[in-house]
Amino acid sequence: MIAGTLFALGPATASAQQSVAATPAGPAYRINPGDEIEVMVWGDERLQRTVRVLPDGSFAFPLVGQVVASGQLPADLERYITAALRPQYRGAVPQVTVSVKNPSGYQFSVVGKVRSPGTFTPGRYVNALEAISIAGGPTEFAQVGGISILRKNGQQMQTLHPRLGAALKGNLPRFSQNAIPSIQSGDTLIVLKSRVRS
Repeated sequence: MIAGTLFALGPATASAQQSVAATPAGPAYRINPGDEIEVMVWGDERLQRTVRVLPDGSFAFPLVGQVVASGQLPADLERYITAALRPQYRGAVPQVTVSVKNPSGYQFSVVGKVRSPGTFTPGRYVNALEAISIAGGPTEFAQVGGISILRKNGQQMQTLHPRLGAALKGNLPRFSQNAIPSIQSGDTLIVLKSRVRS
C-alpha cells in the first residue's frame, strides 16, 4: 500500500522537485561587521555563545582568541575554530557549528529621488532594482537613467553606473537581467533628479 501510494504521487512530486530545482539559490551569505552569529561547540556548554561581529570584522572566542569573520562563510569559521581548538582536546574536537542569527550587518543606503530614502537592513541579498523598490521606488522627478552605486573598495570608492532605465520604465523586452548588479553591504545607491529643460 505504501509503495503504491508513493508511485501514485511520483509524477507530481517529481514535477514539484523540478520546479524547486529550476529556482536558482541566492549567493551564500558572507558575514559582515554588525552581524550577530551563534557559535556552538557541541558537548561543551562553556563554548556555546552568541557574539556580535565588531566594526573591524572580528570577534573574540574563548580558547581561540580574536577571530576574523568579515567576508567569511559560516563554514569557513567552523573550520578555523575547529583547528584552533585542536590543541585543547586529547581526542577529536567536538563538532563546531556557526550560524548567522541576525544578518543586521548587511546594510545599504538609497538616497536622492526615491520615495523613502534611508539605510536598509533587508536580511537577505538584494539587487539594485530591489534596493530601489525597498526605498519606495523612484519619485516623479527621478532620472531613472542616471542611477549610481557608490561602493567601498578598501580605502577607495568605486562608482558603478547600472543601466536600469529600461526596467524602471517597464520596457522589459529590451532589458537584460545580467545588467542588474547585486548590492553589497555598505553600498550607497544614488537616484539623481531629472534635468528640467527650460
